[in-house]
Amino acid sequence: MTAQESRLDLERRRRLGMVEAVWGEHKSVDQIVAILLSMQTAGELALVTRVDAAKAAAVQERCPAVEVHGQAACLTLGEIPATRHAAQVAVLSGGTSDRRVAEEAALALSVHGVASESFLDVGVAGLHRLLDVLPDLTPMSVLIACAGMEGALPTVLAGLAPQPVIGVPVSVGYGVSAGGRAALDGMLASCAPGLSVVNIDNGYGAAMAALRILKGVDSQD
Repeated sequence: MTAQESRLDLERRRRLGMVEAVWGEHKSVDQIVAILLSMQTAGELALVTRVDAAKAAAVQERCPAVEVHGQAACLTLGEIPATRHAAQVAVLSGGTSDRRVAEEAALALSVHGVASESFLDVGVAGLHRLLDVLPDLTPMSVLIACAGMEGALPTVLAGLAPQPVIGVPVSVGYGVSAGGRAALDGMLASCAPGLSVVNIDNGYGAAMAALRILKGVDSQD
């Protein structure tokens, strides 16, 4: 597959105000490099998600201008814009094992010029940790909550905070957690009114949902 065959959506920023994200996990190094160079030629900031360390190193060797974001397992090529405001989105994670997904969400926001603040390891197994950071969430417009295991964090958060909450089930947990399916089902079955949920490990999707919410708020100002 060449960059031409991949049919890049180079109009997405104009159409939706979003940078196209490239799924990297099932693409070869050659495919990723070709796509990155094609986007660079078009003058577009490139974001590639789900890239492991070995593949990231191989891509960077071929394309030294690529920036590797190891914690998020992502690559970018091009200048990340300066944030226009103070942090508008809080990205929370139940535990440190959820960090990659949380970092992906934070990076996806930053490539759109949206600042976020991360609150890691605030899962409900130690509820006091979440309660301790609640005052810091007050100025935020949107909350993204990433959690594995039973996925309870977004439900608890949506019962305590008035902002829109986007739940991200994470593929972390023993046995019946089933690669994040238990967390997904738990979030979808939540009794917290108004909780939105994206797919398993989809930090990027949560960030784009937050971006749409922020655009809606801005259009009313």
